[in-house]
Amino acid sequence: MSKPHIHLGISLDGAGAHSAAWQLPGAAEKTLDPARLVALARTAERGNFDFVSLDDSFDLPTIATVPFRLDALLSFARVAPTTTSIGLIATVTTTHTEPFHVSKNLATLDLVSKGRAGWHVAVSTDQTAARLFGRKDPQPLDELWEEADEAIEVVTRLWDSWEDDAVIRDRQTGRYLDRDKVHYIDFEGKSFNVRGPSITPRSPQGQPLVVISAKDQASSAVAAARADIILIDDADIDAARIRRTELRAKIERLGRNPDDVSVLVTARVGESTLRTRLDTLAGGVLPTHSLDLVGDAVHVAQELERWFKSGAVDGFLLQPDSLPESIDWLVDDVAPLLRGQGVIRNDQPIRTLRDRFGLARPQNRYANSKAHS
Repeated sequence: MSKPHIHLGISLDGAGAHSAAWQLPGAAEKTLDPARLVALARTAERGNFDFVSLDDSFDLPTIATVPFRLDALLSFARVAPTTTSIGLIATVTTTHTEPFHVSKNLATLDLVSKGRAGWHVAVSTDQTAARLFGRKDPQPLDELWEEADEAIEVVTRLWDSWEDDAVIRDRQTGRYLDRDKVHYIDFEGKSFNVRGPSITPRSPQGQPLVVISAKDQASSAVAAARADIILIDDADIDAARIRRTELRAKIERLGRNPDDVSVLVTARVGESTLRTRLDTLAGGVLPTHSLDLVGDAVHVAQELERWFKSGAVDGFLLQPDSLPESIDWLVDDVAPLLRGQGVIRNDQPIRTLRDRFGLARPQNRYANSKAHS
């Protein structure tokens, strides 16, 4: 089943997806300016895009616009109070991070943003990153995703460990909490043993959206079982359509409704004149292994519409060549063409990220449990 409207997100990483983007006048000087990130998110919100994303990792970028990383969750905590409707999807790696901290931090972002947080789950295979922590050696990919699967289970249980009405603020009895509605999760697994409960109240979405990049068999299996949004990087429309069909079949075999999961293609995107300028700064055309949409606004809008209407994808995570130039172009030139064709929604902004993806707020799994803290 196709979605009624295309889902569009924009990556706000670095100076842009093109490795020479930082060389544009003023770009390098502003990459650490928090006001710049706020302005970019507000521009995407003005275009009524579904979400913005920030990558994060313990590995330093190898082919990227800037050789550093900022904490994605903390960065979006700065953005959240300055925006009202745009989703905020932050990458958090499970490999060297305790799920209790992940749960608390993402629930906090969901509270601060009033229901707009999402978690892009990632793993780390890098030996240098492992040495930063010194706790364990690099693991095989299948083991990392087995651990990530457990981490997601722990995090989502912790998000449910407070019922929605656990906070009662009863001044007459002096009780802030109804402790019968705060639950132990008692998780015992191969990688984690977590009793809980969380120390953070249940957030506006109940469960912030889980996003997974399906890059291999191991990550695809976890994505089919756990993700609300699955990212793929197929550069061919027919390959993407086959991939989406396979993922939906796998989701259904696991007892989930495939219509509750959106499959998005990651795509580089840029206006042709600017791309030529950036390629010149880089000393030549640089290869890309993902879909690369370059041209004028009409061409890019037509390609996005063609992929969506063919049933190949439910939407795109767009990686603009440079920021802010490419995001301004997407919002001011490309999005109006899609809106005019009825491909993207033309209504008032929807407030929560779950609402944007047509997902109901989930019931609390512990609401009828007798176990409590």
